[in-house]
Amino acid sequence: MEVRRTVSVTLDVDSDDATLLEDTVDTFLWSAQYVVDHAFEGEYVTTSKTTLDDETYDDVREATDGFNGGLVQAARNKAAEACKSVVAKWKQGKKASKPYFTSPHVVYDHRTATFHDDYVSLATTGGRIEADYVLPDEDSDTPHAEYLFSDEYETTGAELHYTNGNWMLHIHCKMDVQSDTLEQATTENGTVLGVDLGVNNLAVASTGTFWTGDEFDHWRREYEQRRGDLQEHGTRWAHENVQSVGRKEDGRFKMTLHRISNELVAEARDHECPVIAFEDLADIRERTGASWGHKWAFNRLYDYVEYKAAEYGIDVEQVAPENTSRRCSHCGFTHPDNRESESFECLKCGYQNHADYNAAKNIGLRYLRRNQTGGDGGAPLGVRLNSGTLNVNGEYEPPALTEARAGVHAESHPFTGG
Repeated sequence: MEVRRTVSVTLDVDSDDATLLEDTVDTFLWSAQYVVDHAFEGEYVTTSKTTLDDETYDDVREATDGFNGGLVQAARNKAAEACKSVVAKWKQGKKASKPYFTSPHVVYDHRTATFHDDYVSLATTGGRIEADYVLPDEDSDTPHAEYLFSDEYETTGAELHYTNGNWMLHIHCKMDVQSDTLEQATTENGTVLGVDLGVNNLAVASTGTFWTGDEFDHWRREYEQRRGDLQEHGTRWAHENVQSVGRKEDGRFKMTLHRISNELVAEARDHECPVIAFEDLADIRERTGASWGHKWAFNRLYDYVEYKAAEYGIDVEQVAPENTSRRCSHCGFTHPDNRESESFECLKCGYQNHADYNAAKNIGLRYLRRNQTGGDGGAPLGVRLNSGTLNVNGEYEPPALTEARAGVHAESHPFTGG
């Protein structure tokens, strides 16, 4: 059985190499989009990597002046997986449209990247470049020391991202272990942090921490009003200012989401949670009645949490969303009338709490039941609460018992018990 981890490393890139990487990103995204467009041309969407390779490889290489063959195949793989995801959603009766690649990134493997102790060699549109790692102090306890530089883990590939003015390499590592060893290690390594996303509260953690949507909604209305006022003028000056308002709005929202994502990752680290679980974002707009702006915020927040958590070896996962807002996290009874607006009261056992907090606990429990149980009759992992945990059966364990079983630090919060 495999244990996989992702370690995020900042690269020291000079201006000339940065230009090459920018061109490589543009070419990679163009290549992936070309394959997707081709896959959607026929009566049926083509998802076979072999077929797409046969039908697009030479065309892409010619159109990109001989783009690195390994990167062309990586772009094809990216496109094929995106097409498969769309077809899978169609089969489930869900809405999905043709994918478009806009996030600046490149996928590397051992053919296109060579990983050294303190630097990496990357294929680009202008040949190979070398970029030094920007690493924390050697003595610090970091994912770099635990996974990247460990003899027990093998480096399998990486994704290069351009984020906030920095080139970040998300390096994938894996280790093969015996299943009983994995179960024991998993049981001893802490808890899962469940996170619910919504309109009134952008995010709520199973620890009882809330991030409200008030600021987001205020500025969304403010910028909509500004755009409306400018559009009434209909002049070229007004049009240019509408675009300026849009850029300011995008910047403000990204700043807010960066702050929330930082605090979410900090919440997981403070409570020693190796996993952060969200609900599946595919149909969240339909489920929550969110606006397009909120859906954009949910997806962007998830992306921010995912790459920031990777730096600390924390996995970020999605689970099926069905009934997480209707199910009682205390006894498991599920009914539409359990929830009324932001209030939750179980019709069976009488458990009461904030509906979003109850949903966050259910999201954590769903991940727990799907992925994790203890080995040799030991205690399973728990969902991290404000104080103590919920075990896989939804039973509350106080801090003392939690610490005795998993060595997990419990911290006081405004909510108690769960």
